[in-house]
Amino acid sequence: MRVPRHEGAVNRSNTMWKGRFTQDTSSLVQQFGESISYDWRLYAHDIAGSVAHARAQHSAGLLTGEEFTAIESGLRGIEADIVSGSFEFKTSLEDIHMNIEAELTKRIGSAGAKLHTARSRNDQVATDTRLYCRAEIDGLLDCITGLQKALLSRAEVHAGTVIPGYTHLQRGQPVTVGHHFLAYVEMLERDKSRLSDARKRLNISPLGSGALAGSTINLDRSAIADELGFDGITHNSMDAIADRDHIAELLFGIALCGVHLSRLSEDLILWCTAEFAFAALSDAHTTGSSLMPQKKNPDVCELTRGKTGRLVGNLLNLLIALKGLPLTYNRDLQEDKPPLFDSVDTLRLILAVNTELVAAMEIHEGNCRRAAADPMLLATDLADDLVQHGVPFRHAHELVGKAVAEAIRTGTPLDQLDLARIDPAFGSRAKEVFSLERALASRTNLGSPSMANVRAEIARWQAILG
Repeated sequence: MRVPRHEGAVNRSNTMWKGRFTQDTSSLVQQFGESISYDWRLYAHDIAGSVAHARAQHSAGLLTGEEFTAIESGLRGIEADIVSGSFEFKTSLEDIHMNIEAELTKRIGSAGAKLHTARSRNDQVATDTRLYCRAEIDGLLDCITGLQKALLSRAEVHAGTVIPGYTHLQRGQPVTVGHHFLAYVEMLERDKSRLSDARKRLNISPLGSGALAGSTINLDRSAIADELGFDGITHNSMDAIADRDHIAELLFGIALCGVHLSRLSEDLILWCTAEFAFAALSDAHTTGSSLMPQKKNPDVCELTRGKTGRLVGNLLNLLIALKGLPLTYNRDLQEDKPPLFDSVDTLRLILAVNTELVAAMEIHEGNCRRAAADPMLLATDLADDLVQHGVPFRHAHELVGKAVAEAIRTGTPLDQLDLARIDPAFGSRAKEVFSLERALASRTNLGSPSMANVRAEIARWQAILG
C-alpha cells in the first residue's frame, strides 16, 4: 500500500457539523484537532462498518435498493483508491469518518448523505477500533508463534547443552540451553493467552449506540454485529461509547510481551559478551563500531530492550488519558490511537527481527560446557545427598557452606576437597555427586531440566505449535 496523501491544514468550513457555527474553524484548531494523519489506518474497518450499517438501513426501509447499491459500490471504490494511494485525505475534514463520508457524498450524491442516519462518529470510532484491535491481535498471535517456533528449534538442537543457571546473576545450578529457551516459549504462550482473552472481550459491537443514547431510528444491531463478525452487541450505550478497555488490555498485553522479549534480549546480550561467550549473533543481526574495528554489537537486542520502554509508556499514556474522564465521549479519547498504532507496529517489528535473530544465532557449546563444569554448581546437590542420608536440611546446608568456604580459602575446587575431614557425614560417596550427567538426570520432577524432561517438553510444544 502506498503512503496516503494528505492535504495541508486549511481554513474551510466543515459542512458535516458547521450548521450551528457562524465562523470558520481556526487553522490552528484544525491542525491541533485533526486525527486523519494517523486514523486513516482505520479506513478498511470504517468502510466495513459503513457497509453493514447501510445494509441495516436498507432492511429498515431507510434506503432503497438502488441507494444501498450506490453506497456499497462508492465505499468500495474509495477503499480501492486508498489502497492504491490515489485518495487525498483532507485535514479540514478532521478524521477518517468524515473523509470517507464526504467523498462518498461527492461521488454518489444524496444517497451518501443518508449514510450517517442513526449513528454517530462516537459509535463509529468505537466500532472501528474494536475491529482494528481484533485484526491486529490475530496478526500478533501469528508473529508470537513464529518466535516460539524459532526458540523451540534452538531448544531442540541444544536440549543437552549444559550451562549454569543463575540467580542474582550468580551461578546457581546446572540447566540446559534447551530448558532456558523453553522458559521463553512458556512466557510467550501466556502472552498469546492474554491477547486471545482480550480478543474475546472486545469482540462485541457498539454500533447503534449513537453519540451516547442510541437513536430514535432503530436498526437491527444484531444483524450489523453478525455481518462484522462480532459475537454480540453492547448493552449500555453510554458504556459502549466511553469504553476503551479493549485498547488498554491490548496495550497491556503488548507491553508485557515486550518485557518478556526485553528479558530474552538481556540474556542474549550477556551470553554474547567475552565474559560469558555462550553465544554469537550473526553478522546480519549485529552492527559494528565507527571507531573500534573489533566490535560486534548486539544492537537488535539493545533496541528490543529500549523499545520496550515505549510499549510500557504507551500503556501509561492511555491509562492517564482515561483516568479522569466523565461519561461518555470526550475529545481526550482521540489520543487513544497514536499509542495503539505505535505499540502494534513496534511489537510486530520486534517479533519479526527477533525471530530472525534467534534462528541465526550460534551457541558455543564448548564454552557452555566449561562454565557448567564449575563444581560449585552442585553444592545444593551435595546438601541434598546429605539429606537423603538422614541429615536435616538446615544442618546439611551449614556443612556444605563450610565446605564451600574451605574451597574458597584454599583455592581448591569443591569436588577435590577431602570432605570427610570437614564432617564425617559426607562419607566417601560424596564424590559421586559431582557429575553433571547424574545431577541433570536426577532432576526428573515435572518442570525440571533432566534431558528426558526437556525432550518431552520439546515434543509437547512441537505438537502444540505445529
